[in-house]
Amino acid sequence: MFNKRFGMIAGAAAAGALLLTACNGDGYGTDAAAPNTSAAAEQAGGTQNLDFLSGTAQQNKARPRTGDWANGPGKPATRPVAKKWVQLSAAGAGNLNPVVVNGAGFTLYRFDKDTADPSKSTCNGECATTWPPVVVAPGGRIFIDGVKKSDVGVVKRDDGNLQVTIGGWPVYRFSKDLKPGDTNGQGVGGTWFGVTPNGQKAGGGPADSGEGTAKPATSVTLSDEKNFGDPSEGLAGSGCQNVGRDNLASSLQASGSLKIWSEKDCKGRSQVVNGNVADLAGIGFDNTVSSVFLG
Repeated sequence: MFNKRFGMIAGAAAAGALLLTACNGDGYGTDAAAPNTSAAAEQAGGTQNLDFLSGTAQQNKARPRTGDWANGPGKPATRPVAKKWVQLSAAGAGNLNPVVVNGAGFTLYRFDKDTADPSKSTCNGECATTWPPVVVAPGGRIFIDGVKKSDVGVVKRDDGNLQVTIGGWPVYRFSKDLKPGDTNGQGVGGTWFGVTPNGQKAGGGPADSGEGTAKPATSVTLSDEKNFGDPSEGLAGSGCQNVGRDNLASSLQASGSLKIWSEKDCKGRSQVVNGNVADLAGIGFDNTVSSVFLG
């Protein structure tokens, strides 16, 4: 009797162990790589037991409709399944190269009003709806693809979520990026820029201190509406170019740096911009551009 009962208990224990192994014990299922617990790191806000795995989510066999794949375009990550993992990949998007994109191919951004040392997000409430923060659950996974692990961390937000940082800068998506590769958030308000794999501003920016500055642009498209809406006007060449449709531009697209002026013949007030600016009001130039200097 004793031997029979002992055999039943041992069999149940073995079955339980097999079941735990089959599920990986974490809800990821058999189609996801096992956690790399040795990669857990001391991050801002304490030890979060995050798993850092090299390669993409697909290469690591992450479960469909989880993590970055569970987030609707432009929507905040609110469901637990959407916080299981994030992917950070060095890539090109629009005129930005390199820039970091997530596992669904959406551009990630940084905000000049945040701080990197110490890491701190100042984008909350309505701001966080327009710019959904990239968040991950404690014990979640970060897939790194062309980004150094040493440049990646997390910071606790005011709402308690853990936000991913690159080079110390909290990173976000943009609600108006509706398809992979969109860069509609670049230059918005003169404070939002795509983030490079080491945390710098993709395409440069007015406050970039010369690091990662974009090459001179030889063409520019000026749009009457914010976020590059029509009607628009294109200018190309080198040197000072007068705008044909004076004082109407509310956004601009360029593949490098240029100077915009408030008066014809490159006179009056000026501002250097690098790359796209989705809202010229943010730098005080809405309906104000009369000439540009290219090349």
